[in-house]
Amino acid sequence: MATRVNFENSNEIGVFAALTNGYCLTGINRSENFYSVFESELSEHIPVIHATVAGCRFVGRTTVGNRRGLLVPNTATDQELSHLRNSLPDSVVVQRVEERLSALGNIVACNDHVALVHPDIDRETEDVISDVLGVEVFRQIVGGQALVGSYCKFTNQGGMVHPRTTVEDIEELSSLLQVPLVAGTVNRGSDVLGGGMVVNDWSSFVGLDTTSTEISVVENIFRLGGAGGSAGGGQAPGQQGQQSNIVSNMRSSLIDQLS
Repeated sequence: MATRVNFENSNEIGVFAALTNGYCLTGINRSENFYSVFESELSEHIPVIHATVAGCRFVGRTTVGNRRGLLVPNTATDQELSHLRNSLPDSVVVQRVEERLSALGNIVACNDHVALVHPDIDRETEDVISDVLGVEVFRQIVGGQALVGSYCKFTNQGGMVHPRTTVEDIEELSSLLQVPLVAGTVNRGSDVLGGGMVVNDWSSFVGLDTTSTEISVVENIFRLGGAGGSAGGGQAPGQQGQQSNIVSNMRSSLIDQLS
């Protein structure tokens, strides 16, 4: 299920939150409203943690992680690292990365098996991502954009990419990631998917401006709300074809709105 939420009147919730299958990070808010939305949906399954990175609240753009690990930029303080290590499950490795492109959430998109990274990322950073997160790493651009973390979002169930990504590129990326992909938007036509939503294998949170059509696309492609579940999404071929038709129709309507 996809839940609408905003952060102090901002719909860019992916800037202020990070969600994986093992934990959720939220930026420190003036009120507890933002945190409480995540806590009510997730706390039975995974820890929801208040966090800052380098004293800033935009934890979604400065960190990247999956159920195995969490990477933070070299600007993160020792105190912040200690807080994250104490709050996260013991199985999650927290590591600082010496990377010139320090907004890790913008330059890396990953699930529990594969990571797409900015073409100009350091070789050492690529090795750290592979080791800590336990993923295969591919240098890619999405829809002509090098900031793969900002312009695509994918889980172990499915993914969404920049609306101007070509059909050929979508098929290539889908083959690379081994999950179904669709082009789409959030927040009433915004193509910055990483900033407008957070998602894991069973839940999603989107900006308050996100339309019902956009939410339908999100719930279908990420197999939320019983459409596949976190158990692996074993669907019959007929169901997969039906889901594909639904997504194709919704994609067409989104493209009509954008053009």
